Amino acid sequence: MDAFPKSARPTPGQAALAQQLATGQADEGRGIARLPASLYTDPARFEDEQQSLFARLPLLLGPSAMLPRPREALAHDAYGTPLLVSRDGHGEVHVLANVCRHRGTRLVEAEGLVPAARIVCPYHAWAYQPDGALAALPRPECFPGLDKTEQSLRRFPAHESGGLIWFAHDDHADFSAVEALAPDMEAFGLGHLHLYRRRTHDVPANWKLIVDAFLESYHVQRLHAATIAPFFADGITVADRIGPHQRAAVGRTDYLTGIDRDDWGQLRRAVTYTYHFFPNTILIVSPDYVNLLVCQPQDVGRTLVENIMLIPEPPRTAEEEAHWARSWALLDEGTFGGEDFRAAALGQQGLASGLLDEITLGTLEHGIADFHALIGKALGD
Repeated sequence: MDAFPKSARPTPGQAALAQQLATGQADEGRGIARLPASLYTDPARFEDEQQSLFARLPLLLGPSAMLPRPREALAHDAYGTPLLVSRDGHGEVHVLANVCRHRGTRLVEAEGLVPAARIVCPYHAWAYQPDGALAALPRPECFPGLDKTEQSLRRFPAHESGGLIWFAHDDHADFSAVEALAPDMEAFGLGHLHLYRRRTHDVPANWKLIVDAFLESYHVQRLHAATIAPFFADGITVADRIGPHQRAAVGRTDYLTGIDRDDWGQLRRAVTYTYHFFPNTILIVSPDYVNLLVCQPQDVGRTLVENIMLIPEPPRTAEEEAHWARSWALLDEGTFGGEDFRAAALGQQGLASGLLDEITLGTLEHGIADFHALIGKALGD
């Protein structure tokens, strides 16, 4: 099942990583690096990250496929702010406060998609348009002098490109680094995929421990021995950057040397691309499906991780459904839930004990050191 349009081609950056893999040019650091264990356990550090990263930078809400049609909306709370993500009648995305301007009532309680031609407060029935504008209110004569144009729901900066929906808490957030990702996402046809399943994992670990796992390949043959390890060579990874975001690729050199690397279909079957959207999201592009892992910190030692699986189109037969269900179970329950997230939780337990002053990173783990250096730069370390 090919998830990618026949006419699509890899971007120059995607092709360059495949060329590096084909010639055996694996990325390795120059030596051992060490990081303070307190980066994962210090509440003050966590609060600094919230203020310098999560309160300022663009954050991923999810794929465009989570809002597939105009005049629909869904509630989103995992970043600690009650949000309402909607599409208006023209298909434009809006990110609004899920809080009525009248008395502060939560507007949408339901999980999942809801109709949004009118968003009506359950308390006093103030009604809003999908773009947040106040459309109507009962007994308007009871509010003499009220200007409806000044009673719109609070709007947050929103941006949709490359099949992804982003927002920011900061009205002055810069989305240029997000826009730079769009060509790569469009090459994958991300905006045309179907949202198959989504699940939120409550992981008792610092958010960075979860991200760390996807920035190195050292663990794959060990931690994932029972699941995905047979599909990957040990430690053969290459990576570069698109602004603050990491683009990485893994694949088997023997396969890559025997295919036409200008053929996107063949290349996609031989290479798995992984992206780290700084600061908190991982995108994994497998040959026939895509996983998004959005890490949403709740506390210094607790993170909600939303796993979203995208497939080419809705299953049409029982056999197709069974195929996708197996893929979902392998990753969500096995690789991610049973292995990566479990390892992060065990790491948090060990680091929280205070028995380790620092962690040690080898040459196959230099992506982690680079990630923490970017965080330190943003925090002014």
